[in-house]
Amino acid sequence: MSAPLRVGLVGLGLRSGIARHLAGQDLPARVTAVCDPLPARRAAAVEEYGEVRQVAVHTDLLDGSVDAVILTSPDDLHEQQAIDFLQAGVAVFVDKPLAITTEGCDRVLATAAATGTRLYVGHNMRHMPVITTMRGLILEGHIGEVRAVWCRHFVGHGGDYYFKDWHADRRRTTGLLLQKGAHDLDVIHWLAGGYTRRTHAIGALAVYGGITDRGGQGERTLLDWFDPEANWPPASLTGLNDVVDVEDVSMMQMVLDNGVLASYQQCHFTPDYWRNYTVIGTQGRLENFGDQEGAVVRVWNSRRSGYREDADLVVPVPAADGGHGGADPRLIAEFVRYAREGGETLTSPVAAREAVAAGFAATTSLRSGGVVVDVPEPPLTP
Repeated sequence: MSAPLRVGLVGLGLRSGIARHLAGQDLPARVTAVCDPLPARRAAAVEEYGEVRQVAVHTDLLDGSVDAVILTSPDDLHEQQAIDFLQAGVAVFVDKPLAITTEGCDRVLATAAATGTRLYVGHNMRHMPVITTMRGLILEGHIGEVRAVWCRHFVGHGGDYYFKDWHADRRRTTGLLLQKGAHDLDVIHWLAGGYTRRTHAIGALAVYGGITDRGGQGERTLLDWFDPEANWPPASLTGLNDVVDVEDVSMMQMVLDNGVLASYQQCHFTPDYWRNYTVIGTQGRLENFGDQEGAVVRVWNSRRSGYREDADLVVPVPAADGGHGGADPRLIAEFVRYAREGGETLTSPVAAREAVAAGFAATTSLRSGGVVVDVPEPPLTP
């Protein structure tokens, strides 16, 4: 393909901003069409991308006018939109999660396999320097064979990010253990070298369910209402979504297909916002402190001891420009290359399905009293 890739941008909420990295990196692709049901968002996109085609429904872009699409629509729309474009032969970037159920993911994978159309999922954390640093240390053998992975996710802005719009409604997301957790579950799988096959979980709507100031944010996006200096303590939040029925604190445990044991904890009312991974192997352990610029990964692997801050190896996490520690521009560049040429990618539709399947099973367990739930293997992969 010599001409620039014609890209349709579907869903013009906050996450649609990743499309800016097309022009920002001078890639052989450009946004030629935008899709959103809200006229004001379409008009704003014209200001951003120039005189592009505007449509209100994604089916209007199934006419051969685009070569690829970036789906940044609400989560419950991903499944059918991805299937429609794959069937039309349009290369698909679907932001995580791939779908909001395991069955939905399997439908998308089956369509990709049947059509041969290229499918890419926006798990940008596989490009985050903190994650690639940890994975590199594991592959170099610094901690031996991985046997356990723990992740604590302190979602300090969770009330603003997930409880003022559609994210708070389980009909749109299944739950935040899947919606928000899909990133971390994918990383856990990637660092551990396996996929979850059994899980159980507990959780609660511990804080935000008691807030009565509802009404949502209408047509506004996160940038319109988010103020990192306001809304503390968490119970002081206002303007929550009318429906708030997803958990704001949850914990799950996993048994992976390679025998690795893992755990994941997520809390949406902490004062700080970052992820902490601990990976324990047969010859040591590593842990990240911070997950953006200035973060380090520490490795303990030389001897037994009591508590000691002086790790045997301290690796600074490289700084990079762009969202999510430089991950977003790398993600978009990889998608453009894949859509045009094919080849290997750091992200994986199958891995994206496995992250959703783990989160879906854990949410089922959580809402069933913490029973153990088996995670089915994908029946078909592209």
